[in-house]
Order: sequence, then structure tokens, then C-alpha cells
Amino acid sequence: MAIRTFTAIAGASLAALTMTLVASPSLAQDATAEPQAAPEGEEQAIVVTGFRASLATAVNTKKTSSVIVESVSAEDIGRLPDASIGESIARLPGLTTQRLFGRANSIAIRGSSADLSSTTLNGRPQTSTGEQRNVEFDQFPSEIVSRVDVYKAPQANLVHQGLVGTVDIKTIRPLEFGKGLVSFGGRGTYTDLGKVNADSNEFGYRATGTYVGQFMEDRLGVALSAAYTDEPYQAQEFEAWGYADAPNGTKVIGGMKPFGVSTQLQRLGIQGTVQFKPVDELMLTVDGFYGKFTDKQIKRGVEFPLAFSPAQLSTAGIQTNGNLITQGTFTGVEAVVNNHGYERRSDIFSGGFNADWTGDDGWSASFDFGYSKTDRSELTLETNAGTGPGAGVGAADTLTFVSGPTGTTFTSNTLDYGNYNTIVLTDPLGWGAGAPLGSQEGYYNDRIIDDEIKSFQIEVGKELESGFLSKLTVGTAYVDRTKGKTPVESFLNLAGGAKSLTVPEKYRTGATDLGFIGVGPIIGYDPFAMLEDGVYVLTPNTSKDVPAKAYSVTERVMSIYIKGDLKAAFGAVEMDGNIGLLAQNTEQKSRGFQNLASASLVPVTRGARYWDFLPSMNLNFRLPADWVVRVAAAREIQRPRFEDMKVSLDYSYNVNSGVITGNGGNPQLEPYRAWAADLNIEKYFGSKGYVGVQMFYKKLDNYIYRDVVPFDYSGLPVVAPVPITNFVGTITTAVNGTGGELYGVELAGTLPFDVITPALEGFGFTGGLGYTKTSIKPGPNADSMDLPDYSRWVGSGTLFFEKAGFNARVSARYRSSFQGIFVGFGGERELRRALKETIVDAQIGYDFQESSPLNGLSLFLQGQNLTDEPFVSVDNGAPLQIRNYQTYGRRFMAGFNYKF
Repeated sequence: MAIRTFTAIAGASLAALTMTLVASPSLAQDATAEPQAAPEGEEQAIVVTGFRASLATAVNTKKTSSVIVESVSAEDIGRLPDASIGESIARLPGLTTQRLFGRANSIAIRGSSADLSSTTLNGRPQTSTGEQRNVEFDQFPSEIVSRVDVYKAPQANLVHQGLVGTVDIKTIRPLEFGKGLVSFGGRGTYTDLGKVNADSNEFGYRATGTYVGQFMEDRLGVALSAAYTDEPYQAQEFEAWGYADAPNGTKVIGGMKPFGVSTQLQRLGIQGTVQFKPVDELMLTVDGFYGKFTDKQIKRGVEFPLAFSPAQLSTAGIQTNGNLITQGTFTGVEAVVNNHGYERRSDIFSGGFNADWTGDDGWSASFDFGYSKTDRSELTLETNAGTGPGAGVGAADTLTFVSGPTGTTFTSNTLDYGNYNTIVLTDPLGWGAGAPLGSQEGYYNDRIIDDEIKSFQIEVGKELESGFLSKLTVGTAYVDRTKGKTPVESFLNLAGGAKSLTVPEKYRTGATDLGFIGVGPIIGYDPFAMLEDGVYVLTPNTSKDVPAKAYSVTERVMSIYIKGDLKAAFGAVEMDGNIGLLAQNTEQKSRGFQNLASASLVPVTRGARYWDFLPSMNLNFRLPADWVVRVAAAREIQRPRFEDMKVSLDYSYNVNSGVITGNGGNPQLEPYRAWAADLNIEKYFGSKGYVGVQMFYKKLDNYIYRDVVPFDYSGLPVVAPVPITNFVGTITTAVNGTGGELYGVELAGTLPFDVITPALEGFGFTGGLGYTKTSIKPGPNADSMDLPDYSRWVGSGTLFFEKAGFNARVSARYRSSFQGIFVGFGGERELRRALKETIVDAQIGYDFQESSPLNGLSLFLQGQNLTDEPFVSVDNGAPLQIRNYQTYGRRFMAGFNYKF
């Protein structure tokens, strides 16, 4: 089943911008500046480039920032082998990721859910491809980015803030870059799982190019970047339906679905920026990003209904471990062979216009307009095969199983699932008995997501010549966002009313080997081609359950803010920072249907309006010997998931209890809210490195969880066999709770080893370790529990060497276990325990030096997931009951980049 949120992100650097820094005890020079020749007779400065330069840039950004921030910058345009920016920022201190079929998909800051952070592109809010708010980072190629800043504490003009952090992706600014550049590169990819499905690929490629130019005496600048990826991802997946009650108080596997999963990712990313400086005081910038993302996936496997079916568990040969039956034999198993296709397509556009004016009298002003739009289609095409149409018709299997730490495998079976004459296209268990044609040989489900954001921000500031207050800034911002979901669902039937059909030879793709669970080969065919050619036909699902899933949410947020920059000196201590207040008025509205059994759909619109007042303070005390102490305090919010805000509602009258019960969203849901405090102590080594400790505390006044709560159905049509006098029933929905905490500590640093001894020049380390504790009380009498998707421990580290053109890195990231939110057997969300994981990557490369005729050429070889770390989830409180066990294999990449 699909994982809802995990998210996350890997990689220690980004590719998009060539940086040059002078390594010295003082602050580094501007990363875009050309190195200056030393005066005659003086020692020549050491020019640091590549990965070490990107680290120095990030350290300098962190050191000079007025707020608590982590940063990662590009080491070279088009050079980075990371597949997406998600992989590039996961190794920042306090950040981690969870994989989606082996790819870094969304980010977790301070071990918390991706739902608690926000993402902006050049400071503007971004649409998302799913029903949540968090951006899926695998949509963005790393080559289009110059830097990513992760703000861990807010300030008043950060109007699009998240509760645990805000990720701002920055693209190239050609006039700030300061020089012309042409860069192009490519790479090949290999997955060592090979072809999990016979019609899949084990090799892929990626091509990139970037141009930066300045004209009109550096008054006009143009930057263009493009990246195209066509790469496979492979996985072997075990999934349990769940565990059933068995004799003598034991549990046994209730059913399972092993799959061989092959994904072909095709992604085009194009970014462009034009800057114009008509006069020295005014900078005009227009930028845009377009991404086209196609993720086509084939999942082939077998569903084995075991204890949750009429199959019988033999009493002979049973073995147990605790209360779990770990070995036994099922007879009468009627299996369903699956050839499922998934196709996710998304088109993303994001762009805007910015005017920035700075006068010579201390006044400044800026205007920014942003637009972001995502169109996404997520098609699921499920097709079934078996030994005969309907339960009890075809041949059954006898399976001897072993349940262990990697899931359940079989030591023997009696059916050959790879025989096209034995396994035919049909409705093996009669799941479609209630469908229009009396059967369903599969199902067609397309979920269409539309998301659109229009935003603007106006800001005016005045620098003050003296006093504690160095600058005063006031501003306003407005965001208008509409997100909607439209489902399109049909039953899949064989043409001509056939109830079974041998797979035609032209559509056979060869067997998929399920030897990893002991079954051996199963039949493979192309479900997309068979639908396109009319072997399958679509029978629309006319149930009103389908349109009842549709909804739209409109959200309008007006912000006003005032921020004062502070600056003072107390003896040898210099202080800077800011204090401010952000006030936001939110109007949210959801449109959808309320669906009662045996009645018509009822269109309904509901919503809410509320204010938030968000004070913030950031103080930085810069002590002698390059020590910095940071103190921050703020009121923080994070807006709800869109699917939790939908007005759509299914309800019915329960004859047994005499109560109306329902399931749906909550359009009156309010945000997560917390009071937060941070304390950082940092020691810097010029701009080359630092070590630090970060402590934080958040008191949650308001959070979001799902619960069964009273609901008044008055005014809605209710069909019941008896007159209804009490319209107050129950609903399972998202609600606001109160009382919770989130606190922790992080150790972080970037340390070139030459600060210890010159003999280690070129060697270094960057990374961090974070510990977070959290608890909420979902109800007045409920026990405390962890926030979903939260890991207590997260850590990352990169050991690197870079000198004389040679470079090498070994990186690891760790995430401890967490309560993950999964999509369960019936489509409902359920909590399971995701186990800890450690991901190890490595890279070696060589940059040809100035003395070489190949100067400008860089070569690299990278390996990802070198220990083949699986993703594993288990039932809560039952570590032996494996629900998911996914392996992705290792990925190897070799490539080049050339710049001039």
C-alpha cells in the first residue's frame, strides 16, 4: 500500500552554481567573486573550490544569518549526481528523509512529519502534487538550484512559515553570479536488482545543461538550466494484509501481497531567470520553473488470501514464536495474480516577478508576485488473473509458509503461477459480483489533483542611522490557493462479456520471478496495452461513492507584519537580530458532497475564518574567538492537510445502535499552533567550518489528529427504517486537540581537518545528530502518544577528501523508528511502526586542473544505498508481525560535467 508521508531526502551537496571562496580565518569573500591576485611580495591566497567551497559557502550563510538556518549550496552547475534536491539536503543537521520506492520524496525536519514544514521557491509558496501540503522534492532536479536554506526559527516577514521549519529553494540569479558560464553534463545509472520485471530497465541516463550570461555592462543577466532524466527504480516488496486470530490465543498471517515493482521515471526540469538593473538602485527579476514528471510503474505479484479467507490452516507442523505462528501449512488457497499498472503524471509551473529598490537615503522597497500551478493525474490500473472465475471454481493451492523478520515466505506450493494456460485473466474470487456486469477483471481509478496559488508581497523598509533599532520594515502579503480532487473510476471487464481469457501472446512480457518469497515465476503481461487495444473495456462505476470523494478547498490568507532589525555592542560582544509581529487572517472554504446511503448526493459548502498573531524574536550574540550564541522565541503555526479540510462526508443510519455514523473531513479545522524557543551555541573556524549545539522547545497549543466525535446531522437527509428523533450522531474525522510538547537537542558541525593540523589538509567532516521528544494527548482521558511520522533520533554524516582535483566522500544518514501513517487494506489511514534505517552512499571523482588541456572536465562515480537497506514496518506493539518489507537494491552512477 502507498505510504502517505515519509518522506525525505538525501545528499550532501547540490549542483547548480560554481562557487569560489578564499579559505582564511576571516569571513570568506563573496562566492561569486573572482579570486584576486595577491600583491607582489605577499603570500598567494589558497583558492578552495568544489565540495569544500560549497560547504564554506553554507557555513558563511549560517554564520552571518540573523536567524537560525541550515544551508546547502551547489558545488558546480550541472555537476551534482544527486537525482533531486531532496537527496541533496537530507544530510543537513536535524533533517532526514523517508524513501518512496527508493527515491527521496519528502523532508522531515527535526525528526518530525513533513506535514509540519513548508516549502517555498525563491520565497514564494508552492503547490503540491498530492492531497497534502508538503512538496515532493523528487519533482525538482538538483541542477536548477543554487542554494537551499532551511529556516528552523521564523521571523516576521517569513509569512509562509512551517511549525518545525521552512525550506526555501533558491535558483540562479545571473547578475549576482557575476560571470558567464556554459556547463553541460551527463550520467548513466545502473540498478543492481536488475530487471525485477522482464519488460523493465536496469540502465538509465540523465542529461543537464546550464547557461549564464551578462550583457549591457552587467545591467542585464540571463540564466537558463535544463535537466532531463530517464531512469529506472526497482523494488521487491512484501506486504501483509494483517494478522488474524488463531487457536490458543495466537496470531497468524491473514493474507499477503508480494510484488516485483519496476518504475520508470522521466522528468524534465527547466528553469530560467532574467535580471535587469536599469539604474543602480533598482533590480528587476523575472523567473520561472517548469517541471514535467512521469512516473510509470508496473507491480506484478500474487495476493494470497490465507487466514482471512476460507483457506484452512493445518494443525500439523505448526511452530510458534511467542504468540505468532511462524510456520505452518494452508490448504485450499485461492490466489489472485496481479499485473497492476500505475502512472503518475504531473505538470508544475512556478514563477514570478520581483522588483527590489534600494535608495541611497536608507529607504528600500520591494514587490513580489508569484504564481504556482500543479496538474496531476494518478492512474491506478489493477488487473487480476487466477485459475477460474469466482470463488471455489478454479484450482486451489497448498502453501507451506515461514513468517520471519523479512516477512512471510513459502517453502513449497503446488501451483505453477508462471503457466499462461493455468493462470488466466478473470475475476478469481468474485470480487465484482455487485458490479454492473457481475464481475470485475480489474479496476480503473484515476485521481486528478489541481492546485493553484496566486501570491504577492509588498515590503517597505527604512534604515535608521543610530540607536538600538537599525532598520524598520513593514509589509503585507496575500495568498489565494485552491486545491481540488476529482476521481474517475471504472470497473475493468473483458471485451465481449467474457469471464475468462488466456493472455494473448502479443501482450505477454515474460515471467516475473517471486523467488524472494519462494513462489517462483508468475505470468506477466502489459495491462496498459491491453486496455488501449480493447482487450479490456471500461464499465463506469456509477456509484455515488465516487463523486462523493471529490472536493475542493479554497484558502485565502492576508498577512501584515512589522519587523525591527536590531544591532548593538556590549563591550567585545556584538549583537544583531530582529523582533517583529506577523498577523494573519485566514478564510478557508471547502466544497463537496455529503453522501447518504439510499439518498441523493447533497452539495455543501462549509468553512471557517480566524486570526493568528505571531510574534517572533531572533537575537545573535557574536563573541570573541568566533563564538555565536543565538536565542529565538516565536509563535508558530502549520496549516492542515487539504484532505483533512475537505467537506465531503459519507454517513448512514446504524440500525443496530440507532445512531447516525459517518466519515469525512473537517472544513473548520484550524492549524497546528505552538509557542517555541531555541538556543544555539556555535563555534566557527573563520568561514571554513563550525561546531554547534542547538536546543529547542515547542509547546503545542493546538494539533490535529483523527477521532470519533459527535456530529449534528440536522438538515441533512437521513433514510432510516424508523422515525429519527436524535440527529446527533458520530463522525470519524480530523479534529483539533490541545496539550503537547516537542523538544530536543542537535549536535552539528562542518570541520575541515586542517584546522586541527595542516597535515590533514583536504580531509573533513560535515553532519549532525538530533534527538527529539514529542507527545500529544488525543482526548481528555487518552494516554500520551508520539506525533505521527516523528523519529526520536536522526543523524547524518559525510567524511570527505578533496585535494589536487581528487575528491571522495562517504555519507550515511540514520532515522530511528516512528509511527508511520499508511493506507490500510480498506483505503483508510492507519498507524504502523516503521523501523529504523541507515542509508550509506559514496562518491569518488576527479576534476582536471588548469594545467591540463581537459581543464573544466569533471568525472565521478557514485553508489547509493550501498548496504541495500530495506524499509520495514510492523504492527504497533507486535514487532514480529511484519506488514511491509521493501528492498530497493543498490544504485550506481557514472558521469561527467564540463564547463567553460
